[in-house]
Amino acid sequence: MAHPERVGVIGGSGFYRLVDDVEHVVVDTPYGPPSAPIALGEVEGRAVAFLARHGTGHELPPHQVNYRANLWALRALGVRRVLGPCAAGSLQSHIHPGDFVVCDQLVDRTWGRAGTFFDGPETNHLAFADPYCPCLRQALVAAGRDRGVSVVDGGTVVVVPGPRFSTRAESRWHRAQGWDVVNMTQSPEAALARELGLCYATVALVTDYDTGVEDLEETGAAQEAGSHGAVSQEAVSQEAVSQEAVFAFFQENLDRLRQVLFTASASVSSQAGADCACAASGFPLS
Repeated sequence: MAHPERVGVIGGSGFYRLVDDVEHVVVDTPYGPPSAPIALGEVEGRAVAFLARHGTGHELPPHQVNYRANLWALRALGVRRVLGPCAAGSLQSHIHPGDFVVCDQLVDRTWGRAGTFFDGPETNHLAFADPYCPCLRQALVAAGRDRGVSVVDGGTVVVVPGPRFSTRAESRWHRAQGWDVVNMTQSPEAALARELGLCYATVALVTDYDTGVEDLEETGAAQEAGSHGAVSQEAVSQEAVSQEAVFAFFQENLDRLRQVLFTASASVSSQAGADCACAASGFPLS
């Protein structure tokens, strides 16, 4: 069955709905069910397909998400370009809660996840030097600036297994490597999208300073000045990151993220251009 061309959006922690007027579709995949039924709708005239990464009630922790089924289901519905926003903790004192980081690199520190479609007998050593689609990245940066949010153009996300947060020692080590934000879901999601020939990009909404980021003079000065337009920021402290605080901050800033995604979704073509390298490694979909 032929499907119209759509832009896909994968919602992260606390992000379970994109628009209200939708049709929910259940998709069977060779890898089992995706995290939730896929919501088909429109954003400013652009057909979109929305999927809640963790399920509609956040019942799936990061290591239990069926990333292969999620990406396969979106592709089966005609999606060729995917925006995968996520929540993230800042590892650098110049990146503040409320900032939107449009990452251009990732470091994978997860283990045990089903991270490829190529389980044999066919093998494909994927080219993945630049994990995020430059065209989608540009669209997200432009959308953020258009919406008046603080955008960081480029940055490295280190992906940890979860569901626990980092220790202080781990966080300090991540920071010392020069990595910018920490997240639990960007791998294997980005690589699987590339294997399917999908353009993929993320925008990380920074919800907190990760445990161990304790340059209080610099972060505190920015916080006191109310920089970067973040909503309801708490005083910077050395307290450990908590799920409750992260989810609450994300919810307070969810409308800002939706507006960025609306603008980006409407501005990009639903199909990659002929010169886009993302589609070069497409997996045959049967």
